[in-house]
Amino acid sequence: MTQNFSLQHIIQEPKIKSDKSPVLIMLHGYGSDENDLFSFAGELPEDLFIISAKAPYSMQPYGNAWYAIHFDNTDGKFSDDIQAITSRETIRDFIDEVIKNYPVDAENINLLGFSQGSILSYAVALSYPEKIRNVVALSGYINQGILKEGYESNDFSGLDFYCSHGSVDQVIPVDWARKTKPFLDNLGIKNSYSEFPVGHGVAPQNFYELKEWLKARI
Repeated sequence: MTQNFSLQHIIQEPKIKSDKSPVLIMLHGYGSDENDLFSFAGELPEDLFIISAKAPYSMQPYGNAWYAIHFDNTDGKFSDDIQAITSRETIRDFIDEVIKNYPVDAENINLLGFSQGSILSYAVALSYPEKIRNVVALSGYINQGILKEGYESNDFSGLDFYCSHGSVDQVIPVDWARKTKPFLDNLGIKNSYSEFPVGHGVAPQNFYELKEWLKARI
């Protein structure tokens, strides 16, 4: 069925079946693939239809990215925002394809992103809030350069965010993540923000907290 889709992906059908299941779309981090976050799938609520997508840009020798990161750029700009915006639109299209091809509830679309996938989750939800209900944003930050122009006037009343970060993250500075809550608060968006004493990863207590948060909202 992958030929009907903009992104390659793997799925886990819900153990508790219904005609229209809540769906969780997973977006992995830089240099990883669709199998990474999917390892969480067995631990998540049993009524979720889980889809783990593979980022569109292949890396050498392996792995994938939602956009290129230029580590040697002299102006201090690391992200290829043009590619990131393209990926934002691809994910938007992919959500529509998921609704069309799988028995999921179009009113209950949830995103779970890690690192680069988290940055894209913010971008999709803030640019197209009518498509998304809940976002679990792990170890990421809001890149305002990849939000759709005029996003500030969107209706965010249906959105809710769970944001978390490692306090000793060596990849994405925790200071970047700490700007998330005031940013979302300023837009009047429901959100919670947690920090855990880890690096660029998900601590067990972080996973437990996000699972309970998600369970209460789907």
